[in-house]
Amino acid sequence: MRTVTKSSELKYFCDRAATEKYITIDTEFHREKTYFAKLCLLQLAIPGNENGNAIIVDTLVNDLDLSPLYEIFQNIKIVKVFHAARQDLEIFYLDSGIFPYPLFDTQIAAMVCGFGDQVAYETLVRQLTKKTLDKSSRFTNWSIRPLTDAQKKYALSDVTHLRDIYEALSKQLRQNGRTTWVNEELKNLISPETYDIDPKNSWQRIKTKSNSRRFLGLVASLAEFREKFAQSRDIPRNRVIKDDALLELASNQPKNLDELSKSRLIQRDARKGEIALGLLRAIEKGLELPEENLPNKKNKLDRGLVNGALADLLRVLLKSCSESTGVASKLIASASDLDSLAAGERSIDALHGWRFEVFGKSALELCDGKIGLSVQGNRVKIIKL
Repeated sequence: MRTVTKSSELKYFCDRAATEKYITIDTEFHREKTYFAKLCLLQLAIPGNENGNAIIVDTLVNDLDLSPLYEIFQNIKIVKVFHAARQDLEIFYLDSGIFPYPLFDTQIAAMVCGFGDQVAYETLVRQLTKKTLDKSSRFTNWSIRPLTDAQKKYALSDVTHLRDIYEALSKQLRQNGRTTWVNEELKNLISPETYDIDPKNSWQRIKTKSNSRRFLGLVASLAEFREKFAQSRDIPRNRVIKDDALLELASNQPKNLDELSKSRLIQRDARKGEIALGLLRAIEKGLELPEENLPNKKNKLDRGLVNGALADLLRVLLKSCSESTGVASKLIASASDLDSLAAGERSIDALHGWRFEVFGKSALELCDGKIGLSVQGNRVKIIKL
């Protein structure tokens, strides 16, 4: 198992990779005590089982230059293969501002090829390569050195088996004509908006039942302070203040340190110093926001508009379409999509692209009374009316 610790060694491997059709990539990172993921290990593999075709890169080595890898990312002749790529892409994008293209995500491809919802890597290894993974190093703290041979072997297996998985899935996609379906799904993964961590938008992650715009303004102001503070100190946002405590402050609106210290849910570190003063300023800012600048909650679907019987029929239709095509139902349409359809909404993803072909067209016909559903043995049958 070759471990790369020098920029020249990484460049040598990437120069070799530049002559190949694809490269498989995985990362190991640590995030429990930081805001930003700390890249600890990088695994790379190119086609072929020869020694040296798969490497581990120790990214904790000082002055390691990842620019050769980013050149590969921008080389359109080489497919960059990941499994469940989102967190990996976030690390690379925040570091370099670059997305790998063309991209292939085996988890998404597997959902299109009949392996179910969000299939695990070890499941694909078992089903497509007939091998098993040693999971003993699964919960390793990858920031601790030195790494054992078992840890290195586990990490490397994440890219060596991925070669066989990629080749099997890409062949299946070509055979069933669904390569473009996967490409449609990958567009979101290489969109900067997917990784937007603008502090001004961070309040939208917080679940609250209140629709009061002033309350939401306070939540937004507090969440913005929390996000900026967490980013500047590179600590988890919950180390600054947790969601439930933030909502408590937005409701109670303390005006000074004494009132703030009486808050039931606030952590000890947030009762004094920079955090406490920042929270008080955020509350003051939220109270001073002009009415026209207060945020609005995204409108939720009015449950009274949903035709419950139609929604149930759409669920049956979705299950039937999923089974007949082998595409995971969650990838085709969500439960909220079905409720929106049953309420007369037509601006949903399920009515566009490959989803329209698989499900959307029949769904609209069901909504319009042009088709019905029947049962034939264990299968749902569509009947033209």
